[in-house]
Amino acid sequence: MGCSKRPKGPNPVDEEIKKRRDAEAAAEQARKDIKAAEERIAELSNLNEKQQEKTKAAEQATEEAKAASQAWDRKEREAMADAKRASDEACSRAEAAAHTASEESRKLAAQAAEELRRTVAIQEQARRDAQAAQEQVKKLQEAADEEKRKATAAQEAANASKKAADAANAAKEEAERKLKEGIQPVVTPTPEEVRAAKQRVQYREDLFHIAIAGVAGGGKSSLINAFRGLRNKDIGAAATGVTETTLVMARYPHPNAEYPLVLYDFPGAGTLKIPDWLYFNDQGLYVFDSIIVLFDNRFTMTDIAILTNCRRFKIPTYIVRSKADQHIRNIMEDMGYDSDDDSSKVKKLHQAARQQFIQQTRQSVKDNLRDANIPDQRVYIVSYKTMLDVALNTTIFDVLARKQPKTIDEIELLNDLIREAQIRRGHRD
Repeated sequence: MGCSKRPKGPNPVDEEIKKRRDAEAAAEQARKDIKAAEERIAELSNLNEKQQEKTKAAEQATEEAKAASQAWDRKEREAMADAKRASDEACSRAEAAAHTASEESRKLAAQAAEELRRTVAIQEQARRDAQAAQEQVKKLQEAADEEKRKATAAQEAANASKKAADAANAAKEEAERKLKEGIQPVVTPTPEEVRAAKQRVQYREDLFHIAIAGVAGGGKSSLINAFRGLRNKDIGAAATGVTETTLVMARYPHPNAEYPLVLYDFPGAGTLKIPDWLYFNDQGLYVFDSIIVLFDNRFTMTDIAILTNCRRFKIPTYIVRSKADQHIRNIMEDMGYDSDDDSSKVKKLHQAARQQFIQQTRQSVKDNLRDANIPDQRVYIVSYKTMLDVALNTTIFDVLARKQPKTIDEIELLNDLIREAQIRRGHRD
């Protein structure tokens, strides 16, 4: 089956934006509400504890004021009793002195009057102090009542916030449950995100932009170099290595002006701390004219997510399995390959291993697409060395005319990409 083409019709980026934006905004607002509610609950809890401490202090002050008032009452009664005793004693002394000397009697009477005056003053001060204590108790009680009212209001607000937080958590748990069950949310980029993504990749209407995506270590950089007719060590080639060398998106225009292609190397999905279903949007793959899904040993959930999103955005895709020569050599060794075997035996063994690898790859991809409810499409099987040889020795006019013995799908892949690019450029012109 040939490569999938971009279906005709309007791009759903603009058609689905309004439908999805509200859902995304609601999800984002829910996360913000959860965080705000949790922070508000913590704040209200701290406030409630402080209010309770103030209430307790007010109650203690009330008790102390009551005790002080009682003490003043006792003091007043004792003073009155002392005054009465002093008055009685003074009267007795006055009466006794009157019998002996009138002058002494006057002195004693004056002293008794002074004692009485001081006693009255003490009583008045005690009364004022008691009144002040009662007013202080009243103020403390009113303050305690106000603090209690505030604490009650704070508790009610905390309960309301907790109720809202519980509802938001329930929505969050429901979304997480769906994710665990494989029900992935549909995320549609906004027009601003589309414009930003195009600006980031330096999108031009006169060029055909091809993104090469997949898991880390799949050979993306080597395939880009082969497409451009460059060896991995040549100047200007994309960096390659055993570990993932592409940490950010890299842009590589094709050096041949006849090929209006721009190739993009993206970080392997396994090197990024994002879910498989977010890889497509996070990397801005929705702005590309075509996407190559490159895999090495196995088809992954990332590959399925990319293909699914490409169907949503009507972006042509090319499924490519890399490192064909290495896999064929491994199968030959499993079949008993020996370097000392004669050339004819090695040739037959290579043909058998090659055919087995091709059949297994095509069947595996077909099964994976069927399990993911994605229509079947062709898988291109290539190796870096053969693709490089094709790119170096093939022109745009004879790309189909020459079928080299070592090639599998290298020529067809290059031809399909060039043809798609020329059709696209023709439509734009």
